[in-house]
Amino acid sequence: MKEMEDRILTQGEVLPGHILKVGNFLNQQIDSAFLSRIGEEIASLFAESGVTKVMTIESSGIAIAASVGMAMNVPIIFAKKHKSSNVDGKVLSTTIHSYTHGNDYTAVVGADYLLPGERVLLVDDFLANGNALEGLIRMVEQVGATVVGAACAIEKGFQHGGDKLREKGYRIESLAIVDAMDDDGTISFRR
Repeated sequence: MKEMEDRILTQGEVLPGHILKVGNFLNQQIDSAFLSRIGEEIASLFAESGVTKVMTIESSGIAIAASVGMAMNVPIIFAKKHKSSNVDGKVLSTTIHSYTHGNDYTAVVGADYLLPGERVLLVDDFLANGNALEGLIRMVEQVGATVVGAACAIEKGFQHGGDKLREKGYRIESLAIVDAMDDDGTISFRR
């Protein structure tokens, strides 16, 4: 998506540790018109996949997943990064390592929200090492549902998480794939 690349180049900021800050348009302050176009783009990419649910993990993926779910007219579910008092009964859970925060957490979702036979599209804001998506895949497969693919706004191609998932046979669609980020702020995209 050329518009995503343009936004990254004009509004993104490279921080130490290969962190790409896009909070001013994607995951802290959200450009709602752009978010709508993101949802429509991802929905069109997976229009023929028979998606019955969109799934993400809290919190930055929720807005994108909601936009995709609205464009596809399917429910959205999100895994919480810890079990809270409003998640009761049987849960699906998995441990995920956060690259950004450098820690492990247990993601949970109520088991009654994800059912056998469903066709699930995973959505997130970033794909780096692929740990979050791998965790969501484990949750989906625990119940006998099918992962039809994953869509990410931005993939850090140099961290190879998307490549690993593609090698395992998963369909991964990223609206922009960053191949390199230099300390001087230079960003290059995969073509």
